[in-house]
Amino acid sequence: MDEIKDSTLSEEIDRLHAEHHRYAQRLEQLLQKPYLSAEEQLEEVRLKKLKLHAKDLIFALEHRAAVAV
Repeated sequence: MDEIKDSTLSEEIDRLHAEHHRYAQRLEQLLQKPYLSAEEQLEEVRLKKLKLHAKDLIFALEHRAAVAV
């Protein structure tokens, strides 16, 4: 049963890492532009929040996995 939990936890961490990477890539695309429209500025703020949230979740899950061992 613990193997299933570990596998699920690992998959969730991997998914969050991929999400975090996608957010970072899109932010980089936006930051390459000399000027951001109002929509792009809102997207930038939203992506920064999502990226931070994903990072926080990754940290929490990795901490949980380390404590469980």
